[in-house]
Amino acid sequence: MSSQHILIVDDDPQVRRMLRRCLEDEGYEVTETGNGDKIEAEVSEADLVTLDLNLGREDGLEVARRIRHVSDVPIIMITGKGEMIDRIVGLEIGADDYISKPFHLREVLARIRSVLRRSGTSKPSIPTVAATATIRFDGFELDPSRRSFKAPDGAEIPLTTGEFDLLVVFTRHPHTVLDRDRIMDLLKGHDWAPNDRSIDNQVARLRKLIETDTRQPRLIKTVRGAGYSFTPARLER
Repeated sequence: MSSQHILIVDDDPQVRRMLRRCLEDEGYEVTETGNGDKIEAEVSEADLVTLDLNLGREDGLEVARRIRHVSDVPIIMITGKGEMIDRIVGLEIGADDYISKPFHLREVLARIRSVLRRSGTSKPSIPTVAATATIRFDGFELDPSRRSFKAPDGAEIPLTTGEFDLLVVFTRHPHTVLDRDRIMDLLKGHDWAPNDRSIDNQVARLRKLIETDTRQPRLIKTVRGAGYSFTPARLER
């Protein structure tokens, strides 16, 4: 399944680089531009647009109007602290949400996922657990079709529903930093309702089962301020 395409419109190259790196790490396809000169053509392939209303020589609201003339693609406006009137006008034009500067990347990701879900363009990032092929990593064997998890010596390791589904998510996104919002998004539709605390508890229990030293985890690492990363030495599907 193809990834979703985010168009970043911002005249600050540093902001564009930061957003692009963050979004690509989450599996999105990203196009960026510093102006609205060719916006009508650029939005044709986009699933969502982030639009800075302060584009220097251009009026971001006018760029939003031009987008709306040719497309109903979701728009998230990025505004300065005191730009309340611009926010109101932008929403009236047809923007779907707004983010105020300075912003946190986790907030941007959460807003993007939320708008994509509301717009009906959100695509599942992993197959249904039952349809996933057997996964092997570092001697362990995970069989989603049978909901079976075996240790390197072949012994069955019992997992709760939450632990099993979370481990599937990690094995489908190896060597990728997943924050809690992203994990919860990936687990939508499963038969348990995750939250920040439940995810942390599940990770702690998984580490006890698969890590040699839980004080220095090798397979499920904590990335301070960002989330978790699954880092097997070898993974086969």
